[in-house]
Amino acid sequence: MPGIGALLPRSIGVSLLIVAATILAGLAIRFAPLGLPQMLVKYGGSMLWAMMIYWIVSALLPAVSLSLAGLVTGAVAAAIEFFKLYHSPWLDAFRLTLPGVLLIGRFFSYWDILAYWFGILAAVVLDWRIRRRAA
Repeated sequence: MPGIGALLPRSIGVSLLIVAATILAGLAIRFAPLGLPQMLVKYGGSMLWAMMIYWIVSALLPAVSLSLAGLVTGAVAAAIEFFKLYHSPWLDAFRLTLPGVLLIGRFFSYWDILAYWFGILAAVVLDWRIRRRAA
């Protein structure tokens, strides 16, 4: 994708709308009775979670290229996944709550990291298209 870093940033309004839409899609794929295969529910939700993180990172760092925003997001997502290996009573109690499950999850998985990277790649491509149309 030539020119992937040379595009103008998204407006805050567009960024908030995309974050909200991604959150709604993630909640729907995880909790709505859509009859989706369990693998799609699990890893689709993980991909959407990583996409949400990308939208936030790219909005907070508007001057960086989309590629760099994707790499930063991948590092953040992987760090949060590895954080699941750390256990303390208060953190394990938080992980049992709905916000804990949605924000940091319960169990470490290399497969989740792979799903995150696919979600981040999809978000970078979508972001490039959004910004290219806005230019």
